[in-house]
Amino acid sequence: MRSFTYERAISPQGAAEAVAGKPGAKFIAGGTNLLDLMKLEIETPTHLVDVQDLDLGGIEATEEGGLRIGAFVSNTALSADPRIMADYAVLTRAIQAGASGQLRNKASTGGNLLQRTRCPYFYDPNMPCNKRSPGSGCAAIGGFSRQLGVVGVSDKCIATYPGDMANALAVLDATIETVRPDGTSRAIPIGEFHLLWGETPEKETALEPGELITSVVLPRPVGGKHYYRKVRDRASYAFALVSVAAVLQPDGSGRVAFGGVAPRPWRSDKADSAISRGAKAVVEAAFADATPREDNAFKIILAERTLASILAEARS
Repeated sequence: MRSFTYERAISPQGAAEAVAGKPGAKFIAGGTNLLDLMKLEIETPTHLVDVQDLDLGGIEATEEGGLRIGAFVSNTALSADPRIMADYAVLTRAIQAGASGQLRNKASTGGNLLQRTRCPYFYDPNMPCNKRSPGSGCAAIGGFSRQLGVVGVSDKCIATYPGDMANALAVLDATIETVRPDGTSRAIPIGEFHLLWGETPEKETALEPGELITSVVLPRPVGGKHYYRKVRDRASYAFALVSVAAVLQPDGSGRVAFGGVAPRPWRSDKADSAISRGAKAVVEAAFADATPREDNAFKIILAERTLASILAEARS
């Protein structure tokens, strides 16, 4: 791990100013992803701004009938909150499908959204990677791609977003609230937060330099039956080959988001509108523009079968 300087922030705007004002500076909260990347010298921040002391915890009701979740609410606390379990059960199930109990105790809501890909070529400094070093190439293209993306990727990068929580937030239509270094705030719809790789895979989110996540807002509960199913190589402590978050209504309508297949939780209006016609129709709509590799083409079939199992359970 390389040397770096450190400070503890005393206000959200002060934290944003500190990161924006120093090249190479980064926020640190739980550090469950960042510290691992620093040890491997994949992340090499020159300065860390610790935001754990800021008053950004707690879960409170909004005037619109939803919930505002502080950026530093731990994954454990969020998944166990009675209001989340009762009205946003897909979120509880998604969080509990990820990582381990120890990591969930430390991982924050805001940090979870910012975790970086687990592409093995990204984690290997000896291999070219456009995310680590823009313009160096993508070793995954032409390499072993079983874990990697099949849709929303580009000829610069085929990595996937690895998280579970964001897939549930996608079907719940969550909004991410932030503060900028100048003190202004904004609200970013979850569907616009994670970027597609395109020509700039090193840019992963819509956040501006120094912009700090302060909360995640859930709209009024949508009701229905909530499901989160994660298919992986081993039963626990593994990232998804394919995951499916779904909220299904009694009239046959619903929402679905796929994880493990794209640079962000993969959801489309056309896929949602096809739910009443079955899993095959949903997957055909969701993956219409897919560009799978030989090693990962199975993911599309796996997505269909995973969704089909959810729809069958919902009907029983």
